[in-house]
Amino acid sequence: MREDPDCVFCKIVKGEIPCFKLFEDDRTVAFMDVNPVAPGHALVVPKHHGEDLFTTPPEWVAATVITAQRIAKAVQKTVEPDGLNLAQANGPGAKQSVFHLHMHVIPRSMDDGLTLNWELAPGDMDAIGKLAERIKANVE
Repeated sequence: MREDPDCVFCKIVKGEIPCFKLFEDDRTVAFMDVNPVAPGHALVVPKHHGEDLFTTPPEWVAATVITAQRIAKAVQKTVEPDGLNLAQANGPGAKQSVFHLHMHVIPRSMDDGLTLNWELAPGDMDAIGKLAERIKANVE
């Protein structure tokens, strides 16, 4: 298991920084976000330090998603939001602020003002098809 001694989430995993822990197993820890965008906003992190989705081994990503589902069900039952987002950011362009893979569990209410949503707009089918072929060629 890899860790980074300067990573805030690694410090939470090790118990060096306190948190409002919701769940822990041998691979993950879930806790409340102390900068919540909505009541019930939680974070799920793997105990293995990987900076993002691209550097984290698949088994740790899978464990994170499984725990995120578990926490989402608990948040849904407790907060009873109108909806719920699971969000995971990679890199500065996606507004990743802590460079340790993590998933946000975000309860949503109608017209809550969060800007995670976008309007549907039809795309150029030819351009989409061509890009799909290029992406497909890079699937490993």
